[in-house]
Amino acid sequence: MNANYFKAAFAAFFGFLSSLLGVLALPVLLVVSCNIIDYATGLMASIYRAQDINSYKSIRGIMKKVSMWLLIVVGAIIDQMLLYASEIVGISLPFTFLVACIVALWILCNEIISILENIKDMGVNIPGFLEPIVRNIKSQVEEMGDQGEEIAGKQKRNDDMPG
Repeated sequence: MNANYFKAAFAAFFGFLSSLLGVLALPVLLVVSCNIIDYATGLMASIYRAQDINSYKSIRGIMKKVSMWLLIVVGAIIDQMLLYASEIVGISLPFTFLVACIVALWILCNEIISILENIKDMGVNIPGFLEPIVRNIKSQVEEMGDQGEEIAGKQKRNDDMPG
């Protein structure tokens, strides 16, 4: 009987989260999961690195993780600004959380790289292809961001032209 309540609560929570965040729900859940895994592997690896664990470092690490979540929120705010501005000029954009998803993917890549480094520092062998794959994905995400920057730069130059 308790298992059914747990399943129902779990489904209700993730249903609510999915309806609230839409396409951003999965990236946010993955970021939070990777944050927790990175924090845990960082604590475990600190023993192998001969580092002491203290509350100041732990609080700094937690604040860093929360700041990552805030970056996704900033991306979502930028997305909403873009949607609002496009609606005003009569343009329909085919996305809702593009910038926030790109930010989340970039954070995910950084977290996964950090997790792999922590695991390597513990002396665990990892498959040689994992880190290059993640770095490749990260560079592609950065290129997507660079393309957006180029588009914004072209638009700014067009806006600055006398007309």
